[in-house]
Amino acid sequence: MSYAADPRLYVALDLPSIEEARDMVVRLGEQIVSYKIGLQLLPLGGTQLGAELKAMGKNVFYDFKFHDIDATVEKATRSVARLGGDILTVHARPDVMRAAVKGRGDSDLKVIGVTVLTSLDKQALEEIGYHDSARDLVMRRVRQAVEAGMDGVVCSPLEAGEIRAVVPDEFLIVTPGVRLPGGDAGDQKRIATPFDALESGASHLVVGRPITKAKDPAEGAQAVLANIAGK
Repeated sequence: MSYAADPRLYVALDLPSIEEARDMVVRLGEQIVSYKIGLQLLPLGGTQLGAELKAMGKNVFYDFKFHDIDATVEKATRSVARLGGDILTVHARPDVMRAAVKGRGDSDLKVIGVTVLTSLDKQALEEIGYHDSARDLVMRRVRQAVEAGMDGVVCSPLEAGEIRAVVPDEFLIVTPGVRLPGGDAGDQKRIATPFDALESGASHLVVGRPITKAKDPAEGAQAVLANIAGK
């Protein structure tokens, strides 16, 4: 059985070159309609690739994690809005988020705040000076994101349910750290399956290595789509 594309599934094009990213898009074909472009491809022509994907009718998530002074974040966000992207990340610091919302203006760009990276656990947070648990820090930043007028947040699948209970219905909850049952967690510490993440309240999933590092990426994508369908 072949599973149809699901726009909630963003495949992370975290690959060494634009050429490899283009090849991956071709290999995945019509079963994937949403892609994430991050910092690895940004200096190599990531925004040009994003424009190509938009011209193909794909959804594009620019995972640039802006974190700078207000004026710079505002202007950078405005620049991304002009590209016609669908989603942009900024770090979930209140002043950064307010600046990003201002830069987004009345465009269709959805700006979402990165709460706590899914590679961080309690020990890692303590090493950088945070004594809150990951859950407490995430929830504080979610409240601040709503107050700032953000469109959503990035969080681990483990926090999605609690967040969904306290945010507006249209608020985006985007979850990386998604792995298939029995899959390699890699550098992610707070993970769940695609099905469980969506059931918990996530609106969108970001999946990279389970698809892009699979022996057959098209089969990897089908495995994720099947899990989303509860199979």
